[in-house]
Amino acid sequence: MKTDLQKILAIERALTAPDGPFSVTEALVLGEPMQVFRNRAPSLRAFIEVSEAFGDKEYIIYDGRRITYAEHRRAVASVAKALQDRYGIGKGDRVAILSANNPEWIITFWATIALGAIAVGMNGWWVADEILYGLEDVQPKVLVGDEKRLLRVEDVSLPVPVIRIEEDFESLLRYDPAAALPATPIAEDDPACILYTSGTTARPKGVVNTHRNIVSLIGLQIFHGMRALQCRDLPPPEAPASLVTNPLFHVSGLYAGAAIALATGIKSVWMKGRFDPVEAMRLIQDEGVTNWGPMNTIAYRFVGHPRLGDYDLSSVTTVGSGGAPMSRELQERLRRAFPNAGESAALGYGLTECTALATLNFGEELKEKPYSSGRPLPTVELEIRDQEGRALDEGMDGEIHIRGPMVMLEYWRRPEETAHALLPGRWLRTGDIGRMEEGHLVINSRARDLILRGSENIYPAEIEHRLLAHPDVAEAAVVGVDHKELGQEVKAVVVPQANRDLDPEKLARWVGESLAYYKVPAHWEIRTDPLPRNALGKTMKHLLLREEENPFREE
Repeated sequence: MKTDLQKILAIERALTAPDGPFSVTEALVLGEPMQVFRNRAPSLRAFIEVSEAFGDKEYIIYDGRRITYAEHRRAVASVAKALQDRYGIGKGDRVAILSANNPEWIITFWATIALGAIAVGMNGWWVADEILYGLEDVQPKVLVGDEKRLLRVEDVSLPVPVIRIEEDFESLLRYDPAAALPATPIAEDDPACILYTSGTTARPKGVVNTHRNIVSLIGLQIFHGMRALQCRDLPPPEAPASLVTNPLFHVSGLYAGAAIALATGIKSVWMKGRFDPVEAMRLIQDEGVTNWGPMNTIAYRFVGHPRLGDYDLSSVTTVGSGGAPMSRELQERLRRAFPNAGESAALGYGLTECTALATLNFGEELKEKPYSSGRPLPTVELEIRDQEGRALDEGMDGEIHIRGPMVMLEYWRRPEETAHALLPGRWLRTGDIGRMEEGHLVINSRARDLILRGSENIYPAEIEHRLLAHPDVAEAAVVGVDHKELGQEVKAVVVPQANRDLDPEKLARWVGESLAYYKVPAHWEIRTDPLPRNALGKTMKHLLLREEENPFREE
């Protein structure tokens, strides 16, 4: 491992050296000196401008439609001109998008960006009350939506003009096919996009990501791609193709999917409707997909499907995940499912407030430290702090703080929440609990998930990972329940694999074999229905505690 790590570090030094492709320098970001990549695009529009050079290469594959880079560039310019002329969209105006993943979503995003306006990704699983909340919160000049989601508010007089994708979008595409891209000046720190936090405990907040934020993320992803290839002494794939199964209203679908594809000229393959493991297998085989980044829940459904061996998945050379710690057992199952990607498997950590990515663990380092979310990426500063804001030594648990050019501008129109999250020096308080071990970040749990049993702090994630390692467990969530003397006790909510029975006593012994006695759940709930999840696949634990109906509609 020492030799492998030394090789990785040498490659990183060469890539970030003064004469390297990812040379790092210091710049003022919103008044604060920070490390940034020297060679970077001045705005997201720059990626659209150069994308036409990819010509007839395919950019978007969706439900039988195949859209080339040249076609996309023309579509973006025409839609931008129509938004400007018909709806008065200009710099700083908001364009809300409420739709399933489709090419129109992506084209609207880039057209909005090109105008210097702000694209707003509204959660496609929201119900009527939440949609109206989002519209009132962001006050867009126009709403672009698909029929299925607009039907949820059909009985309401919406306070905004609506572009219906099925009925109206074609006229935007044909508005001016020869239009040039807009030339409105765009600064690096201008707002580019608003994406809403998942809202598992309260009303979601709009996270404002700037052009610099998203450009920084794209730079980090390209850096890692080159690093991973050099670590394996491999050339870039001849026909790179990415399968995107995450929603466009989330950083993993929009920034790590649509945006990185446009910036690098790769083919992006999109699934229609809700996730179907077999359809994903077919698309990987038929489109020659080389990389995929499934979230935890989707990954479990994929590797556990009985038809996993029916399709050729050998084209996949890179697979990774993020959003939540991934159990060692799931990592191994992904490696078995994608044998040609085993040496490049990656697990990252980030959040919408830092534009998706801060640390990354991959390859041999991930095998050595499967519980870790990796080392901070270039330009990323990371500290673990105590409740008084003091930096903690390595090995000590505390709240994760992040600083760098990818940290959000603000929460939209929420100055108090912004002031709470963004500390002096533009340090982001994440709300996540973790520690540093040999330069690697180890995440324990969300601060709000922490269970306080007597004098012991219990992190649900490690118990959930142990339960998910059991061959008969399909899903597991751990929560704290009130106890008169101890304050809280541990409760586990478990869903069995198909045609399997679970015995709480046996499960308790299973947990107790590797975890301390006080971490063994005292309360068990075996349920046949899937755990309630939000649109990003995160378990909505407050629904487990309050037995409310899941407000999200899965599509």
